[in-house]
Amino acid sequence: MMFARSMSVRLAGAVALLAAPVLGTTVLSAPAQGTPQWAPAATAQIGPGVQMYTDGAQCTGNFVFTDNSDNVYVGYAAHCAGLGEATDTDGCLNESVPLGTTVTFNKGGSLISNGTQVGTGTLVYSSWRTMRANGVTDANTCAYNDFALVKVSNADKGKVNPSIPFWGGPTGIDTDGTAAGDRVYTYGNSSLRFGLTQLSPHTGISLGDAAADGGWSHPLYTVTPGVPGDSGSAFISEDGKAIGTLSTLGLAPLPLSNNIGDLGKELAFAQAHSGIAGLKLVNGTEAFNPIL
Repeated sequence: MMFARSMSVRLAGAVALLAAPVLGTTVLSAPAQGTPQWAPAATAQIGPGVQMYTDGAQCTGNFVFTDNSDNVYVGYAAHCAGLGEATDTDGCLNESVPLGTTVTFNKGGSLISNGTQVGTGTLVYSSWRTMRANGVTDANTCAYNDFALVKVSNADKGKVNPSIPFWGGPTGIDTDGTAAGDRVYTYGNSSLRFGLTQLSPHTGISLGDAAADGGWSHPLYTVTPGVPGDSGSAFISEDGKAIGTLSTLGLAPLPLSNNIGDLGKELAFAQAHSGIAGLKLVNGTEAFNPIL
């Protein structure tokens, strides 16, 4: 059995959790109603790769989502809002902060500071809370369905762009998993990196999906590996499609490998149980460019 630990960062006292940098400072205002108008990717402050702080824990945003009412959401890992220990990874057994909890979007967070707050949102969906409420017992779902949604405040919707920093995309949702050797791309923003955005883009390879996981998990290895604070960050395939979200750090089959939950399955579960009508992934405004 693979040992895993969650990838959010939670620090004692005045020192807070870790996450990832955001793009630029100027923003465009979105209209109060109608299709969301995205900020330019080069200057957007909220989106994939943004640092997200929940009750003292820092994680990294993965993808942007919308619904039938043109609300805007940023996804991250459900365990980022968990109340247990870093080694607690079974979402069907662990408590989480309540829905309605305020989450802040920050840039420049580090071990000594939360950085600059660039927006706020509200936790509106947690796979962990939902699985507990629905009595889910399937081992793979409990272990790997690690996904939550934060609704961006109306005042901050104009600061959002759905493109993944550095790489661009996503271009859709991957539906066929990964094979050993497949190239993957990600952007983590742990505050352990002290705002050094040059260390945020990563590329790596899949270690091959295990049939026993039922398509819920994709083990992989990146250079450098994801670290606490990168939790929740987006992973995309060789054609820019969204594969999954960073959940755990594994010790086997390779040291410092990572495991990601399958976004297609996580999103389908959320669509069925969140009560958010028309919930869907938003593709990036910037073309996917897999050049490091």
